[in-house]
Amino acid sequence: MNYIGSKWSLLSFLENSILEITDKDCHTFCDLFAGTGAVGKHFKERGFEVTANDMQYYSYVLNRHYVGNTDVPAFENLLGFLPEIVTLNVDKRAAFVCHYLTSIPPVEGFIYKNYCLGGTKGEGAERLYFTDENGKQCDAIRLKIEEWYSENLITENEYFFLLATLIENIDKLANTASVYGAYLKKIKKSAAAKLQMTPAILIPGNPNQQVFCEDANTLISKIKGDILYLDPPYNHRQYAANYHLLETIAKYDAPLLKGKTGLRNYSEQKSDYCLKSKVKESFETLIQDADFKYIFLSYNNEGLMSLEEVKEIMSQRGEYGLFTKEYSRFKADKTENRQHKANSTFEYLHYVKIKD
Repeated sequence: MNYIGSKWSLLSFLENSILEITDKDCHTFCDLFAGTGAVGKHFKERGFEVTANDMQYYSYVLNRHYVGNTDVPAFENLLGFLPEIVTLNVDKRAAFVCHYLTSIPPVEGFIYKNYCLGGTKGEGAERLYFTDENGKQCDAIRLKIEEWYSENLITENEYFFLLATLIENIDKLANTASVYGAYLKKIKKSAAAKLQMTPAILIPGNPNQQVFCEDANTLISKIKGDILYLDPPYNHRQYAANYHLLETIAKYDAPLLKGKTGLRNYSEQKSDYCLKSKVKESFETLIQDADFKYIFLSYNNEGLMSLEEVKEIMSQRGEYGLFTKEYSRFKADKTENRQHKANSTFEYLHYVKIKD
């Protein structure tokens, strides 16, 4: 996914820097602001026991699969509904189930009625987030996944595998400039493609992975471990607003919508890390409450907190240090691009070795 603040392109930098500082007795890794899970997935692949957390539910869904799932979904309870499964090896069943979901009849459900032109035409706000075909198919798949789960035809692990698969694949077809704060006036080429349920990959690992959907400052007092990795929002952008449609697909809770873009109420998901008046106090509380051997913070040179403020707060806990990496700027749309002269920015990886 093309995601604000994604660390996908910086994984080697993060891994090399973190392993340079930490000792060989570190086995647990906590990704407290996990987003789409790029960092947590990476360290799971490296053999760490990962704890992933994010207050956004769509993020929880992605991490619940990529971090939380460690076994290939067997879909044993679907044998009565899809008898063909019994003839397939376990590693082929996920693709079969996803192909079945791709082919079920479309439904004029919540996504079609509120985020597609056919469903919103003449309703005041004619939205064009997806083609009519993809909106209906998304509704059909989402409803079928929920039906199967409520009838115990799929396990919890299989449920989150299918939800993660749907979210990733429908996101590829969004008629937006990367974020859901607005939609394009005409269907772009990539959004015109037909929705396909290409299975989300499975990352094997030991079963001791944990995934949470909580406020980071609340969760921090309940967990402990070796390495704490922090990647909070840098600026005023609220993720809940920029990815509201993924949240609605993940929850499928038929929320009340407002405005031209059909925004759901996200008042309880606003992050203090996006507020200049609150970010420093929240960050200091988080650092003081952390029970880990090492703390690493990804932040960039355009963040709400200054380099000096971060250093001051983290130095209170032990030996402070800093790694720096230049990388290409995230560009969500042409309007935003025109507001910036620089095409690159600097990623700071702050760290502190906690005093005993």
